[in-house]
Amino acid sequence: MEHAETAGNKIVFSVWFGLLGLTVFEVILAYRQLPLETMLTVLMFLSVIKAALIIAYFMHLRYERASLFVTLIPALVFVLIMMTVIFADSSRLAHMRSLVQ
Repeated sequence: MEHAETAGNKIVFSVWFGLLGLTVFEVILAYRQLPLETMLTVLMFLSVIKAALIIAYFMHLRYERASLFVTLIPALVFVLIMMTVIFADSSRLAHMRSLVQ
């Protein structure tokens, strides 16, 4: 039992230090003079990696059954589609407000 806890702690600390390293890299990148599109692309990519690590290891979904993922993926797709629809509408409203003022 002790060996299993040590191996589990080693994984958790490895992931934690990996997340810490990614965060430090993001902060350093924020102070660089990069084109906006490049910076946002890299930051979004790193954020997705960090979110996947947090979900997999700290929320313990790495060891769940595949049926849980099959349940969550349609919900994720629905949320992303709804966000896309809402963002398009909000930018249209912002444009209309700028025309009125």
